[in-house]
This record gives sequence, structure tokens and C-alpha cells, in this order.
Amino acid sequence: MSKRVPPINLYAAQMREIKRRTQVIDHFLYKGGNALFQPTTTETICLQFRKILELIAFSSLIANKAKYSEIHSNFASHWNAELLLKDLARVNPEFYPKPIDDRPSNVPGMKSEWVHVSEGYLTKEDFIHIYKKCGGMLHAANPYGSKVGHHYFDKSFPDWRRKLIRLLNCHQVHLVGETDIWLINMQEDGDDEVHFYTFGLVENG
Repeated sequence: MSKRVPPINLYAAQMREIKRRTQVIDHFLYKGGNALFQPTTTETICLQFRKILELIAFSSLIANKAKYSEIHSNFASHWNAELLLKDLARVNPEFYPKPIDDRPSNVPGMKSEWVHVSEGYLTKEDFIHIYKKCGGMLHAANPYGSKVGHHYFDKSFPDWRRKLIRLLNCHQVHLVGETDIWLINMQEDGDDEVHFYTFGLVENG
């Protein structure tokens, strides 16, 4: 993509890719899709979840290429999700999306208000857990090691998907060295497109 593309547009492109990968997950979970065998179907879904987590982890850093590069060079070797999140937090302490509900406001003169979501979304702890679990599915199992329980993943996928949607459906993004925040809607009424807005923070005092 061109360097002239505004960062928020690049972020939206990342979110669109997440939507496409979620559609792949839905194809296998709810629309009868399969990869010929149940184990390979499960592994394919795991790959999509892991890719989605990677997109979440890096998308908020795209506004600062230098900062992004600090992490990206080591990312391919990251198997420990806790270390990955620590490195991301070192570059941007508020890198993780903040899920909100955009509700009609009762305050005169205000059309809507943001209410932070407190439960039911993909937390950082969930991120670590799923990242590790799915990472283990990307390699062939040691024939002398413990067997991989595909049934665990098959039971967990719908809950992981629900939490992912709750996290990203409407969320705020805080960027490195910026006073503005972004509001991202993964879809709006009558429109399945990703919508994005910039708001300036109001400081008290």
C-alpha cells in the first residue's frame, strides 16, 4: 500500500482482513465447510484464529512504522504470547482494542454515549490462551508425545468467535504518541463495511 494512505485507513484494512478470516471460520463452523478431514478442518480454523490475533496485536501500531519495526523483526519467533503482549505494551501500553457500546444518550445535546464493555469480550488473558493453543496446532504432533485433543478446539471455537466479535464490533484504538483516539465500527446499519472516526481527547483541568 502507498505510504500516503492515512494510518486509520490502513487500520481499517486490517479490520477488513479480520472480517474475511472470520467468514472463513464461519464457513467451517456453520456452513458445512470442511478440509476433507476433521483434524485438518480443526487445524485450518486454528490458523485463522491465530492470524486474527496477530492482526489485532499489530494493527494499532501501524501509525508509527519505526515503533512497529521494533516488534515486527522478532515476531516470527514468538511462541510465548505473554512475551509478545509485553513487547507490544512496551511500544504502546494501550495497544489492545477497547470494546465499547455506542448507545443513544439521555444527555441533552448528545446523540450517543460510549459505554465501555466490561465482560464477554476477548480479554488479554483469552488472547494468550488462544494464541498458545492455536500455535500448538500449527505443527505435526510428536508420535511419542501426548495426543492433540481436537474435540477441545471444536467445542471452544464458537465461544472464541463470540468473544472476538464482542471485542471488535465497536472499539476504540489508542495510538503511540497521539492525543486522538479512533472509533471503529465493524459494521453499521444497512452496511457491512468497516467504518472509522477520529475523536480528540478532552482533558480535564
